[in-house]
Amino acid sequence: MPSLIDHCKDTDAAARLIILSSSESDYFNQLITAIKDSDISCNGGQLLQSLAQSSAKREAEIEGICSVNHQGFVFSVDQLSKVRDGGVALMTDVLALNQSIQSSTEILAQQKKALVDSRGVRQNIDEANQALHDCLEVLRLANQVHDLLSRKNHYSALRALDELQNVHLLEITQYKVAEMVQKSVPATKKLVADAVVADLNTWLFRIRETSQFLGEVAFYHTEQRRTRQKHRAGKIATLSNFKLNSAVESVADEDEEFDILDNEDVQVDFTPLFECMHIHDALGQAEKFRADYAATRRRQKELLMPTSISLIDPDGASLSELLEGIAGFAIIEKSTGKKAPNLRSLADVDELWDSMCQTAIALISNALYEVTNAELMLKIKGVIALFIQTMSAWHYSVKSFDAFLLTLFDKYAELLKRRFSDDFQEIVSTDDYMPMPIHKADEYDKVVNVSWYTPEKAREELQYSDTAQKTCLRLLIVAAFPHPKVIDDTLKMSLDELLCEKVCQSLVDRLSTQYLGQIVQILINLEHFEIACQELEQLLVAARSNASADGAIALRASEEFRNSKKTAEKRIFELVNSKIDDLIGTAEYDWTASTLKNEPSNYMQTLTRYLSNIMNTVLLGLPTEIKELIYFDALSHAVTMILSLPLSPEVRSISPHGVAALAKDVQYLTEFVDTLDNPVLKENLDELQQTVALMQNENSDEFYDVATRNKKYGRVDAVNGPTLLEK
Repeated sequence: MPSLIDHCKDTDAAARLIILSSSESDYFNQLITAIKDSDISCNGGQLLQSLAQSSAKREAEIEGICSVNHQGFVFSVDQLSKVRDGGVALMTDVLALNQSIQSSTEILAQQKKALVDSRGVRQNIDEANQALHDCLEVLRLANQVHDLLSRKNHYSALRALDELQNVHLLEITQYKVAEMVQKSVPATKKLVADAVVADLNTWLFRIRETSQFLGEVAFYHTEQRRTRQKHRAGKIATLSNFKLNSAVESVADEDEEFDILDNEDVQVDFTPLFECMHIHDALGQAEKFRADYAATRRRQKELLMPTSISLIDPDGASLSELLEGIAGFAIIEKSTGKKAPNLRSLADVDELWDSMCQTAIALISNALYEVTNAELMLKIKGVIALFIQTMSAWHYSVKSFDAFLLTLFDKYAELLKRRFSDDFQEIVSTDDYMPMPIHKADEYDKVVNVSWYTPEKAREELQYSDTAQKTCLRLLIVAAFPHPKVIDDTLKMSLDELLCEKVCQSLVDRLSTQYLGQIVQILINLEHFEIACQELEQLLVAARSNASADGAIALRASEEFRNSKKTAEKRIFELVNSKIDDLIGTAEYDWTASTLKNEPSNYMQTLTRYLSNIMNTVLLGLPTEIKELIYFDALSHAVTMILSLPLSPEVRSISPHGVAALAKDVQYLTEFVDTLDNPVLKENLDELQQTVALMQNENSDEFYDVATRNKKYGRVDAVNGPTLLEK
């Protein structure tokens, strides 16, 4: 209901409305409203005043009316008194009601205040409840991080920790628990990092233990590729021109799919590494992790390399395990570099690879002194070659091991040289220096095949001795070193050293013997060794790698054998001439004899028999030109020695019968030379024949006549001739 004060704006109007109320209820309603409004506006006195004025006015009106009608006035007065009494009573009731209303209003205000207070408490409770819920959620996530760590869900734990830090902690920053949890976040992150690093270390330990087996599988796979390549080359000849790991071989073998890191024998899972990388990257520690990982791999590399190895174990396990471990380690490194290029750069991988190669080469080099067997050296070379081919397939540089193969080749050549030297010394010591007998046709074929001997027809015995045959066989073994690409100066120098210092020098040392037959056989052997050197030169040219320089190969040993042949020939000359000296030294000419001898001297007969015998026996195996040269030298020496007999200072005069005896011996020697049917040898006797003819000539003036001397005595020495004429 609208307020009376709002519509009338003054208490007088309100008083008139109260008086003019049409009914009692309306009267009371208007009265209560006016009292309430005046109480609110603190105009109670004004309202009473307005009511009193209205009452006075009414009384005046009533009195005026009463004066006209007294009875009615009295009645009205009574009526008014009652109204007045009722008004007073009503006023009392109104005041009581007002007081009651005021009391109720105070209670209501208190209740309202209590309600407001209760609403504040409720809000505080709600806020406290929400804060508690938020804090509990933070604590739950914190506990969840540790639970995930215990279950090794490291990445989930890191995500939960990130959510806790960047979302939930921001909602409770006003609480102390947020500060406490925030302080624990770095420690928790460290726990995550430590946990994932622990798993990574376990993984690294496992792959370190697996490296050797991984390398073994890689070696086996390379061996299988070798077999397949050999099989394909057998079907298609052109494929033999392409090496293992070449582009053609790779294309031809692409159907054989094989994952070295994931097969039925070995499986390498890089998940722990990737997880550790990702977590350290999320923690902003990628550089630190990269450095730590590199340091760990360097330490593992050091643990992988032993302090020493043995190369003489029967199955070669020590060397194989070393190279297999290096191969497995390097394959893991290369795979890591491909899968995580930001973690392992090519420079880091190559640095570790070079370090392992140098260490392995040093270990093998230090153990090479143990190897005394050439076949074992070939096995070592085979293992290293397999390692080289395996790692070449992974695009590692193997130049250091390629160079090291040359060192092994030098060692191999040294071992062969040592073995050859020992064998040759035994051969020389047991050789009888006689032509090698042949009993069966197959024996003849075998010997001819290994000794580069091509006789005009099959023989029951070979000209050279057992030394030449066995040595040529061993030279074949030396020349057939299975090194398909590297036949260089090392092999040439080794062969030269063997042939010059061991073979040739040993034979030359044996020339000091006094047995002509041995010396002749040594000369024959030297002849065949010279031929063998020529064949070896051809073998070296044929076996030389394509990368080597073109042109012929000349062994120094060829010249050595050629010179040694001359030495042997001189030694033969020495022995033959020494024998001739001995025989002629037995000559007993009676230069002053008075009777004529009818038979040649004994020494001359012995001399001719000796020359005939050695040519048909001891010197029979020599080439014709050498035999003729020996004959020529022997006869020249014999002529010189025979001429020295009458020129001796002890011979003061020579009788005609003494000259006749000398002439008889010269004639006997001439007849012997005629049987040899060699004009050159006959010319060798010209000086002796002309000298004897001069001694027999009674006209000595012919010698002093230049024309006659040149015609009849041209070979006679210009000094010896007059001396003999005087005698």
